[in-house]
Amino acid sequence: MGPPADDAGPGGADRRHMGHALRLGERNLGATGDNPAVGCVIVAERRGASLVVGRGWTAEGGRPHAERIALERAGDAARGATAYVTLEPCAHHGKTPPCADALVEAGVARVVSAMEDPDPRVAGRGHAILRAAGIAVEVGLLGDAARRSHAGFVSRITRARPHVLVKLAVSADGKIAAREGEATAITGEAARARTHLMRARSDAIMVGRRTAEIDDPLLTCRLPGLEHRSPVRVVMAANAGLDPASRLVRSARDVALWVAVADDAPGAACSALSGAGAEIVPCPRDEKGALSLPAVLTALADRGIGRLMVEGGAALAGAVVAQGFADEVALFTAPASLGPDGVDALGGVALETVTASQDFALLEEERYGEDRLALYGRQ
Repeated sequence: MGPPADDAGPGGADRRHMGHALRLGERNLGATGDNPAVGCVIVAERRGASLVVGRGWTAEGGRPHAERIALERAGDAARGATAYVTLEPCAHHGKTPPCADALVEAGVARVVSAMEDPDPRVAGRGHAILRAAGIAVEVGLLGDAARRSHAGFVSRITRARPHVLVKLAVSADGKIAAREGEATAITGEAARARTHLMRARSDAIMVGRRTAEIDDPLLTCRLPGLEHRSPVRVVMAANAGLDPASRLVRSARDVALWVAVADDAPGAACSALSGAGAEIVPCPRDEKGALSLPAVLTALADRGIGRLMVEGGAALAGAVVAQGFADEVALFTAPASLGPDGVDALGGVALETVTASQDFALLEEERYGEDRLALYGRQ
């Protein structure tokens, strides 16, 4: 997900430092609550050499912000230095004073910002504060990389829904299970570890009730050292029919579990789930009687979810793609085929809707043993 590393040519040093800031910010993707995962690098000129005197990235939980951490580490060396920030410094008073004011007070001479903050409380005001204090401000360096890094935050602010990543693990013939109702291991251990990293970088992970029933998953991150970075688990269960004995419900007091239910879901079933520690998220039904996907996504955004990972099953993933809510699709493909009885990856939606569509572009390709990961992004 990182930016280009090439620092040759005019402005190459600026690109290198901004690339550094972007990589720092991405360390806490999925762990900063409703705040963006920002990175900041402070660079001072000393005897003709550029020295990094402060580095920071938004802390887990969203505070302190990256700029304040970097300034504290830089100390007096920040005076006259350049600050590289992956998002416009905040300009509003929240739980902490504005980061734009902190940069002014620290005496930095120049701020290079990758992009303007779309939050109406900021939206250029942070840059204006800096310019009014006589600080040179440049905006837009590695902007495309920054917009991808901050995609969840931007989507929540501008579209009132999360940025959605659909993760699929399919056989060579495009199946996700050997037959209906049967859990099937598709990819190898290395690919599964990559999936767990995706979970750690997401605010929430979503599955349908049928997948929860068949697979009885935990949906946690189980990478050593990142277990605490498990995302909120979300289950689409219109009638609140999630088994209280499932591993999801039994672990609800340890890792957040939200159950999206219909407005008219049975009260007793909802009470049983909330009594076990799950949070009930009521949403309207669509014209077919299923949960309204747009309403669910809005409800998640309202609760601070910026990055949502959809893991299944086929009907849910297919609906997300068909209704135009899939911003990215991570397609893991294993070498073996499952045959004609297998379950199609997207239900009634052709996989070519992603792989051979003008709506999606291939962004990255990776190999994990015999498995291949192709990451597609909506154009």
